Amino acid sequence: MKKIHLLILKSFIRPFIVTFFIVMFVLLMLFLFKYIDDLIGKGFEWYIILELMMYASATNVAMALPLSVLLSSIMTYGSLGENYELVAIKSAGISLRRAMYPMIIVVTILAVSAFIFSDYMLPVANLKYYSLLWDARQQKSGFLIKEGVFNNSFPGYSIRVDHKGEDGQTLHGVMIYERNAAQNNNSVLFAKQGVMYRTPNDQYLVLKLKDGIRYEESAGDNGNARQRFTRFRFEQTEQKFDLSGFKLKRTNESEFSRAYQMMNLKQLRFFRDSTQNAVDSGLRSNFRLMSAYYKYFNFSHKPVKGKTYEPVNPDYLKKMDIYAKLSVVNNAANEARSIKDLVKGRNDRYKEVSKDIRKSIIEYQKKFTLSAACLALFLIGAPLGAIIRKGGLGLPVVVAVIFFLIYYIISTIGEKSVKEGSLSPAIGMWIAIAVLTPIGMFLSYKAATDSVLFDMDSYKKFFNKVFKRKAA
Repeated sequence: MKKIHLLILKSFIRPFIVTFFIVMFVLLMLFLFKYIDDLIGKGFEWYIILELMMYASATNVAMALPLSVLLSSIMTYGSLGENYELVAIKSAGISLRRAMYPMIIVVTILAVSAFIFSDYMLPVANLKYYSLLWDARQQKSGFLIKEGVFNNSFPGYSIRVDHKGEDGQTLHGVMIYERNAAQNNNSVLFAKQGVMYRTPNDQYLVLKLKDGIRYEESAGDNGNARQRFTRFRFEQTEQKFDLSGFKLKRTNESEFSRAYQMMNLKQLRFFRDSTQNAVDSGLRSNFRLMSAYYKYFNFSHKPVKGKTYEPVNPDYLKKMDIYAKLSVVNNAANEARSIKDLVKGRNDRYKEVSKDIRKSIIEYQKKFTLSAACLALFLIGAPLGAIIRKGGLGLPVVVAVIFFLIYYIISTIGEKSVKEGSLSPAIGMWIAIAVLTPIGMFLSYKAATDSVLFDMDSYKKFFNKVFKRKAA
């Protein structure tokens, strides 16, 4: 390896690692801000949150990797240009394209690694992430009793506490309403104060209440329609509530495995082919079902030698009486309604299945577009850094974010168009790459020819000459 190639690689690796982890951290914070209400206050163990964050980070690689390649390439060549190292490289007779060779090899390796990651590791990470996130969002809140409101966390009970003590366990002004539908009775308990605590194995929540009264309504004995009302006074009593429903229950991951994000290329191809075969066989069966309704018009479309078909007389209804005409019209209307209902239901089913096929093709194409995006954004970042000649996290960040937003917006619009069926998957999923690649080639040409594309002085001189000519 030549020293100049080693210099460029060292200049690229460090900002790439730094920017990659910065982008991953920002995306992880966005994930936490989005789902903070579903995670906080549910009594999760610390490793559950850590596991969810790890899987969320894996799913963010598809967005973080292209942005990191773009930003680090701008920073690398911008820093080389700012320190006049690119000038020294060119003065030694080495062109910019030749100086980009080691970077092209590294980015190609990253692109291949991204493809392998998206095909083998990303489906597993998506399966773990979405299944764990589903279970976490379905988990009941760990704050079982709040002040001043009726808490319905426990089935069949409504608990209200006026206020809690500073320790969070002492309760004042407790009311417990219990509804027992099986025994057809209701009971209300009032207590001036109490203490709550959990059993050592977190199986029960115990409320130890003091100085209270309990009112209970129950059905009469021996079928008596009159209800029985009972009142109890107590100095101390206990109420136990089962906490088994508040523990995290994991759903079987096989229930999520049929989602497209959890499939690799082989599974996506199998799903698409099998579903398409089902659609084709469904169309053939639809034609056979509907052909029975066309019993008045099932003439042969191809002419047969020696046979002639008389045209149908449009005035044949005039020869019938009024009752026959009504019967014919009603029969025709019933046939039309039957065909309409049959076609409508099967058409809705066909649209849903076609949408599923398009979604599977979108996930199939995403495996390749991630690698292509890394290469396309590198073709933009490297020459752009050589042109603007600015390193660090200032101007390169602004330029990188602008181009990445262009890529992200175009790809998002293309993906939505494919889902709606207005664009073919090959066009919709690759349109962002097709737009950015010519821009990268243009910038590479400008950087190789030492263009002053972003030099404001050259533009000022140009406009000054134009205005002077107009004045003359």
